[in-house]
Amino acid sequence: MKYTKLSAAAALLASSALVMTACAPGGPAENNESEESAAGGSNGEVMTGDNGQKLTVEPADTGKADLGEIETQDGSIAYSVGEDEFISYNSMTPETYSSYNSAITERMISTFAYFGTDGEIYQNEEYGTYEKVADDPLQVKYTINEDAVWSDGTPVTAADYILKWGVENPRISTGEGEEATPLFNAVSHTFGEYVPEAPEGAADGKEFTITFDEPYADWPIMVDTAQPAHVVAEQSGMGMEAMIEAVQNEDAEALAPAAEFWNTGWNTSPGELPAEELAPSNGQYKFKSWEPGQSITLEANEEYWGTPAATQELVIRFAAPETHVQALQNGDLNVIEPQATVDTLEQLEGLGDQIVIQQASSLTWEHLDFNFMEESVFSDSPELREAFALCVPRQNIVDNLIKPLNPDATVMNAREVFPFQESYQEVVDAAYDGQYDEVDIEQATQLVEESGETELDVRIGYSQPNQRRTETVAMIKSSCDEAGFNVIDAGHADFFGVVQPAGDWEVALFAWAGSGQIASGRNIYHSTGAQNYSEFSNDEVDAAWDALAGSVDPAVHAEQVKLIERGLWENLHGIPLYAHPGLVAHSADVANVRNTATQSGAVWNAEQWVRVE
Repeated sequence: MKYTKLSAAAALLASSALVMTACAPGGPAENNESEESAAGGSNGEVMTGDNGQKLTVEPADTGKADLGEIETQDGSIAYSVGEDEFISYNSMTPETYSSYNSAITERMISTFAYFGTDGEIYQNEEYGTYEKVADDPLQVKYTINEDAVWSDGTPVTAADYILKWGVENPRISTGEGEEATPLFNAVSHTFGEYVPEAPEGAADGKEFTITFDEPYADWPIMVDTAQPAHVVAEQSGMGMEAMIEAVQNEDAEALAPAAEFWNTGWNTSPGELPAEELAPSNGQYKFKSWEPGQSITLEANEEYWGTPAATQELVIRFAAPETHVQALQNGDLNVIEPQATVDTLEQLEGLGDQIVIQQASSLTWEHLDFNFMEESVFSDSPELREAFALCVPRQNIVDNLIKPLNPDATVMNAREVFPFQESYQEVVDAAYDGQYDEVDIEQATQLVEESGETELDVRIGYSQPNQRRTETVAMIKSSCDEAGFNVIDAGHADFFGVVQPAGDWEVALFAWAGSGQIASGRNIYHSTGAQNYSEFSNDEVDAAWDALAGSVDPAVHAEQVKLIERGLWENLHGIPLYAHPGLVAHSADVANVRNTATQSGAVWNAEQWVRVE
């Protein structure tokens, strides 16, 4: 569920959606929010939409609404992203970068930018601003709000971002040459890769400038979540001045104590919240309490300088996805994002006017990826990949599993653009010849026979439990077994943590959750990409991604996306299936809940949720 630049490996997203975080397709989706009626207006009146959705202020765009002068209201609102426990205040390591974690930490750590409901990038001007001040070389100046402070009273300063650059700098490493390992266990090292020198500016000041050594397509979201530098300096025993100097000098040996704390010092055990001096907030919420196995409660941060949290407490419950509808009915949860299935929608509709249902297109998409690892039957056989693609009943899957939820759903024939986006058809026309539109068992069988392979067990791995994916695998088996494959349902509760890294699969079935990023797909399809879990490698695709990521020209982006898509189709990296239908349901008396197409999830504006009459 991350809305960062995401150029590194990520973890499982919410089990309610059962997708992987990371890749954001190029370009935003259309705004699919329902139009609000004029039943209310400003000055505290509540507007109600046709679907029963309530708003205290009508948004001016797809970003967060300006709530004006408000006071925090007593009470609490409960939300769940899934059943996994909170694991760390630092959600920027590969082990902690997940929606479970981010649902909490993103309420506590402010950023310069965020994604609106359609993927458009907005500046968070209450926190600070940024502007491009030069093109050659590309330079960006950041200004932190003069009043911005951590909840322990320490000012937010450039030091936080100088440390961030160090954390994401792969040159600060241990070992030499090919054995070099980044000292900080960061989920992304893009900041340090594209920005060769530490941010310029006084460490204790409110301004800093970064200078790129080459253009970068996603420069507006390069600088995202930064942990408090003063905590790292104190907990590591280095002191601020010595730590900042070591970062600027890329001195790995000196920074070892800081890295040791940053990598693991914020990790938690169930029920043990870190003290505020260890894990302060510069967002609208901060830690209050943790009931292990049940929930974490956040409370309004009284030190926040801007628009305060609309509701005093936000409760993040650890609840299994299959319990969410019942919990919504009981009032144990007030906002849920269940996986959109026909049964779930019927259950929600049965709750009547006690809840509000919001449906919209999503920037999350389902796909099948081939395993290109050395022992995989598909790795060196384009003929077998083609045979499998010819027997996967994509249209049947969409007709039976998705169209009942979204009558406009179509088979997806691209990865970086969506069927509801303006450029979609142009990209598809340039990249895909329609050869896998229809199931062709005869041709698939011929290709299987020509391969000479007789043992064609195809384990389709996915994260269980997930009924829609179980049904998808069953439909694929019914079709592809006729062509000579033996499809095996290899769903596993630890697929991404255990089975997938071991390569014990032939095809992976999962989803990427997107936002509005342009170049993050490079991390998935490029030979060197940290999220290239299938170990796909193609020189032409690599070159196209390098050209796209290294340009700020939209025309270049558009051209390279077509080349990327054609290369992925011609080499059959995988098989796109469909865009996920988005589904959010919430208590009818909770206002300002706004469904989003992006990976951020409904919790993206939780600080604005409030109960109304």
